[in-house]
Amino acid sequence: MKKNKSSYEGLQSQVRNLRTPEIEVWENQYAEREYMIEIEIPEFTCICPKTGLPDFATIKIDYIPGKTCLELKSLKMYIVFFRNIGIFHEHLTNKILDDIVKSCSPRWARVAAVMNPRGGIATSVSAEYKKKK
Repeated sequence: MKKNKSSYEGLQSQVRNLRTPEIEVWENQYAEREYMIEIEIPEFTCICPKTGLPDFATIKIDYIPGKTCLELKSLKMYIVFFRNIGIFHEHLTNKILDDIVKSCSPRWARVAAVMNPRGGIATSVSAEYKKKK
């Protein structure tokens, strides 16, 4: 029996090169102070690369800003980009973290993807970044 391959599966080997919308930033007027920003996105969707069916999740972004902070409207447009992208949960979480670090160079950041259960299995993936001194 031949296994059906989803049209999304080929994207996984190139996920680091996935061209995503730019996340804009604004100048942090309290850059000398360490403080935490917590963002929660409860209506995230992407596509399962194996089945082509939608995956639903809550994305949690926590970060300690440096000189800049994430601009939320552009973050929303960035997140909506994934709606039609077939991506594994692990790749998704790490890609979001990489793009946040690239855009605002935080002191510290963590991204967690809390995926809704599918097929009786719930998955949560988190990735963390700490700026080298």
